[in-house]
Amino acid sequence: MPRISMKQQAMTFAMDKLLQDPEKNLLGLVNLADKFVIQPDHKQMIQRIREFFQDKDNVWYKFAMTTLANTNSHVINTMAVNFFVNANIFGVPKQLKTAEKIGASVPWAILMDPTSACNLHCTGCWANDYAKADSLSYETLARVVREGRELGIYFYVLSGGEPLVRKDDIVKLAREFPDVIFLAFTNGTLVDETFARQMRECGNISLAFSLEGFEEATDQRRGQGTFQKVMDAMDLLHKEGVVYGCSTTYTRLNTEEVGSDEYIQMLIDKGVTYLWYFTFVPVGGERDFSLMATPEQRAWMAERIVQMRKTLPLFVLDFWNDGEAAHGCIAGGRRYLHINAAGEVEPCAFIHYAVDNIKDKSVEEILTSPLMKAYQSRQPFNDNQLRPCPLIDNPQMIYDIVKESGAHPTQVHEKPEDLGRLKDDLKEYSEGWGKIADEIWEKRHHKDEEQAG
Repeated sequence: MPRISMKQQAMTFAMDKLLQDPEKNLLGLVNLADKFVIQPDHKQMIQRIREFFQDKDNVWYKFAMTTLANTNSHVINTMAVNFFVNANIFGVPKQLKTAEKIGASVPWAILMDPTSACNLHCTGCWANDYAKADSLSYETLARVVREGRELGIYFYVLSGGEPLVRKDDIVKLAREFPDVIFLAFTNGTLVDETFARQMRECGNISLAFSLEGFEEATDQRRGQGTFQKVMDAMDLLHKEGVVYGCSTTYTRLNTEEVGSDEYIQMLIDKGVTYLWYFTFVPVGGERDFSLMATPEQRAWMAERIVQMRKTLPLFVLDFWNDGEAAHGCIAGGRRYLHINAAGEVEPCAFIHYAVDNIKDKSVEEILTSPLMKAYQSRQPFNDNQLRPCPLIDNPQMIYDIVKESGAHPTQVHEKPEDLGRLKDDLKEYSEGWGKIADEIWEKRHHKDEEQAG
């Protein structure tokens, strides 16, 4: 375990005490955090949370109370300390200090693929073209966490393949590193009672279940019976009182369904605490551009999420449409990067190019690679942060980044991917979305200027 500062110990102890009666001490927790945070954006966030919790009719107060009531006390304590204290209040300043020293960004989270193996064959999967026999050894996974933690990184996301193919190693990691959070994106079919109990005992593992909508839509993309297995898995986790969420990809076929009140209410009723939306990105040798949500559907989803956050007791994120809140693309090591199951270090799970392998270099070394620097030197990729992505929103950017850094493709193809063709194939979509996104951006900021005036 790394050395923990006296302030970190004091806040951890105080938070543990306050969480013994969270409903009574909710504002006390907020006030405690306010004494320790130093980042201006954290200060602003604390003030917004304080305002939410002072109003017991506010949807976020109700969300907090429901989550606390449904979650095991050990899980709540562990998650709260690891997320708020370690990953944010103390982790972020350490990341910034290290970034200044090494001359490159230090991410808030690292996404790793323990394995490329998967028990399903989902249509349009972004990982379809990785070699299926690839895996990261436990020693490599643990080294990444150990080195990352020294840089201030306390949040580790696991994907694949299907990460729960390695669920014994995930539990082992959680036990070896009890001060960090592990979040796994999973198809949900491998969750059993033993693993659910282990999640409760560890307290620092969360699962994001992949759903494409209701039963018909999910089974159509993921295989017959998958939806019901996810429902059963959620019931197991709810019984154990652990924190879990949902990951949903919206496409041309399902956008209206997964953005509907009925879909969201189903997730809330199943005990889901967070929902992470991803727009469909055509990756791999057999790219299917026809599944991409239309620019109009993406715009509808962007506005829909604004409504959700005002009315629904669920924490909702959108990997693309939240570009404004994140000040553009978060990938390329700026706030996260991706290590695939072969050890290749990619800027993003959807951008399959690399120059370094984690098996050969330390975490600090890969952060200063030519690829990450080429990526970061161009961020944000667009002044309109509703157009954050260098692939689907600004395809010329990924072309330039790969050429400048000399990155190689990480997928298994008979022929290397033609980046020029990819750029051309995405031109119509990027221009279509750009026109709509610019209109939304202008409308939002014109309204902000009027209110400020």
